[in-house]
Amino acid sequence: MFEVSNQPPPLEPYNLFASDVALREAVRREGAGWADEGLTTLGATFGKPETIKLGFEANKYTPVLRTLDRYGHRLDEVEFHPAWHELMGIALRAGLHSSPWAEPKPGAHVARAAGTYMLEQIESGVYCPIAMTYGSVPTLRQAPELAKDWLPRIFARDYDRRFIPAREKKSALVGMGMTENQGGSDLRTNTTRAEPAGDGSFRLHGHKWFMSAPMCDAFLVLAQRPKGLSCFLLPRWTPDGERNAIHILRLKDKLGNRSNASSEVEFDGAFAQLVGEEGRGIPTIIEMGNYTRLDCAIGSSGLMRQALAQALHHARHRTVFQKKLIDQPLMENVLADLAIESEAAAALTFRLARAYDEDDEAAQVFRRVVTPAAKFWICKRTPAATYEAMEVLGGSGYIEESVMPRLYREAPVNSIWEGSGNVMCLDVLRAIARTPNAAEVLRRETEAGGDTRLKAFAGRLHERLSRPERNDEAQARALTRDLVLGLQAALLIKHAPAEVADAFCASRLDGDSSAFGLLPRGADLRAITERAAPR
Repeated sequence: MFEVSNQPPPLEPYNLFASDVALREAVRREGAGWADEGLTTLGATFGKPETIKLGFEANKYTPVLRTLDRYGHRLDEVEFHPAWHELMGIALRAGLHSSPWAEPKPGAHVARAAGTYMLEQIESGVYCPIAMTYGSVPTLRQAPELAKDWLPRIFARDYDRRFIPAREKKSALVGMGMTENQGGSDLRTNTTRAEPAGDGSFRLHGHKWFMSAPMCDAFLVLAQRPKGLSCFLLPRWTPDGERNAIHILRLKDKLGNRSNASSEVEFDGAFAQLVGEEGRGIPTIIEMGNYTRLDCAIGSSGLMRQALAQALHHARHRTVFQKKLIDQPLMENVLADLAIESEAAAALTFRLARAYDEDDEAAQVFRRVVTPAAKFWICKRTPAATYEAMEVLGGSGYIEESVMPRLYREAPVNSIWEGSGNVMCLDVLRAIARTPNAAEVLRRETEAGGDTRLKAFAGRLHERLSRPERNDEAQARALTRDLVLGLQAALLIKHAPAEVADAFCASRLDGDSSAFGLLPRGADLRAITERAAPR
């Protein structure tokens, strides 16, 4: 009878927090050590076989649009598999949608980042409405009356899946709709218009090319007014209990993120309320965008970590040519290279999350410049890292029974969502140009002891930051990449073991990182992979 041999066991059950040394260190270092117990419990929940199965089921049984009922009445509802709702319940009970706002304390954004970093490793689609709800709070606070009405439900942790008016629910989620087909990232070309209804509210007419998570209870959207583009809160139900005129035209058939419904919608006189000042829509909603961009960096870092964990687990159990795969020198180079990429991404992500916990001038400058920079580079590196990790598993990593194809399909979305790479790099240029002390804040952040490679690299970087030609748009990607590499190197030199920092500096600052597995001679490959391996 056929016997299965030399196949690794599934990476389950395991604790996503307790088994991740770099994550635990980053949480404590960046001010959220108080959350260790809760994150350990959450990490165990995410690593249960039954939770991991939910991610597979939510992607296998994708959302279904119900436009009309059998009599022809509009429904505009999306049905999700029970696995989706179970995962949403786990996320809300953990407060991943709003805990830093509901329970503010030092390190709250870092602790929440750690929870979402683990959520992303199990299922990315659920992360979308969680991220948008998290980002909506500072924007809603610009409309105090709306905030008074909505925030108590947004802060609630009892997930309520019912499609009924928000005032009748235990909790509420908030989405976003900005993109129109004629403009994409060029929001000022939006044509959706808002007309006053005479009672202080507005009626929206127009079309949105993408509106993610259309079963959220409300959405922040942009529409034109005489003074310019303005921000509005658009609920799914009107105040008199009727379905709002949000017509879901179709669900997008996406490459990845398939458990999450992304829709194309039309507004046919939909009820909405103004948020912030008329004509100030982009500055009003961009506050939400800052937090969702942070979540793009968190999400991509989480995808990279899960891909690495799967690759290391496979290599530690699989025997090839009479040796464990992880003991093959060239494979060990690849795995160590993936490990330092993952740790560098996490180190910068959690340092950035700490900047959202702080309110001093340096923190404000840091998050203004580094949020788009981190989103650009970390999200750009993730597709290559997930692909390389998939290759470690060989054919077993290419079949749908493995999580690897899902990770690979998910990898590009964070680079596209919330502004593509070019938009991020141009935003970095603007932030540096408009912030007089940005170069000095960044100089301090890239200082780290006496490593000569970083000193030389940072010196060249800051010379460019100080020159007028730093605003050369054609070189914005190169500048943004080097800024991120300098920050990552400094963080690893300060906080990671010497073998991790040395390998990063040798390969990213001085060497060739065009592909994984190019770490130079002398790198302590075994120490790096041992540190990164899930336990």
